[in-house]
Amino acid sequence: MISRDDIEAAAQRIAPHVRRTPLWVLRSDELGLPGPGFEVWLKLEQLQRSGSFKARGMFNRLLANPIPAAGVIAASGGNAGIATATAAQALGVRSEIFVPTVISPAKRDKLEQLGARVVVTGAVYAEAFAACQQRQRESGALMTHAYDQAEVLAGAGTLAREIESQAGVPDALLVSVGGGGLAGGIAAWFAGRTRMVALEPERAPTLHAALAAGSPVDVEVSGIAADALGARRIGALAWEVAQRHPMSSLVLRDEDIVDAQRWLWQSLKLAVEPAAALPLAALRSGAWQAQAGQRICLVLCGANVDPATLI
Repeated sequence: MISRDDIEAAAQRIAPHVRRTPLWVLRSDELGLPGPGFEVWLKLEQLQRSGSFKARGMFNRLLANPIPAAGVIAASGGNAGIATATAAQALGVRSEIFVPTVISPAKRDKLEQLGARVVVTGAVYAEAFAACQQRQRESGALMTHAYDQAEVLAGAGTLAREIESQAGVPDALLVSVGGGGLAGGIAAWFAGRTRMVALEPERAPTLHAALAAGSPVDVEVSGIAADALGARRIGALAWEVAQRHPMSSLVLRDEDIVDAQRWLWQSLKLAVEPAAALPLAALRSGAWQAQAGQRICLVLCGANVDPATLI
């Protein structure tokens, strides 16, 4: 189980390498949300180094382990790979990233700019991951997992620690889920002190399916956020955290996700990828409703998106 001590240690380890991202405190009407007024905290983690929260976990993974001559290796829909390549470049080591064919051109270009060797294989993340595992066995490189390693969850948990230091403990926190590393890290830090609302696209519902089945199960993955929230099964560590610190689960339609993504750009000039728009989509669509006077934190987790898609 990931502990608050693990997260504290991660925060100290990665502090010289990651950004303390802004937190905006807004009124619900400033976000065009109807109904009773409440406070909205926008955690602008899309401004993190590498363009997503993943930098926290990947820097923690690399800094907490000896790195062999073969360097580091990862499988990723994009953001975990970009974060791994960013950390590797900063620390002066080689990186090799396996990505599925659904990766966006913007994310692939970024990987190459960071000096990573990019291997495109498989239709979805799970297939790229299998190829990455085989390569790791051959090369002996240090593997970073997109969402299911203790150091990765602890790194993600530093985001929650940072939120609390900036504004306190929210009444509820809305966060996107793919493999569950971010939600698991946040839940491990807050440890039941806030209501956790886990959000998934309707065509990639790993946590929702696991909660329905009573244990992690495979799901089919497709849709608007598949390149970022494209895990086929919730991570074992995130599932363990969810059993100890329960979180509610909602699935959202692709059209509501795109609506929220475009609203953030057009109204606030915040460029985020679809996966990062789920928290606002939950409020704008009415899938989740806040009560009057509550303090609701929305984590905008990534910005590795082609700006042309936001117009």
